[in-house]
Amino acid sequence: MTERQVILSGSTFEEQIGYARAVVDGDRVHVSGTTGFDYTTMTISDDVVEQVEQCLRNIAAALAEAGCGFADVVRVRYLLPDRADFEPCWPVLRRYFGEVRPAATMLVCGLSDPRMKIEIEVYARRATT
Repeated sequence: MTERQVILSGSTFEEQIGYARAVVDGDRVHVSGTTGFDYTTMTISDDVVEQVEQCLRNIAAALAEAGCGFADVVRVRYLLPDRADFEPCWPVLRRYFGEVRPAATMLVCGLSDPRMKIEIEVYARRATT
């Protein structure tokens, strides 16, 4: 049986809704859909590129706590309410994932708060020793 570790970011959403920022299950790391909120201040930029940068900072913190990083990401899912907002994010996404080349999907869908312009979910695999 593998050990399960829950990682919390301090987001008020985690407490209000009842979920974790990430769950580590053995060598698998499942990072919840993560938005551009700065979870320490619970503020969010109006700019989609700034939001994607903050999403990735939030994801980086969860991955680090799980004992891995972007190089360990095997799957990424991008969720956006407006497909036109995706292309401006590409340079930032390429900076984080360009060498890693995880499997990826982009979906156009509604998000839970109209201020949210992007949500990113990742799955990683930790190296086993």
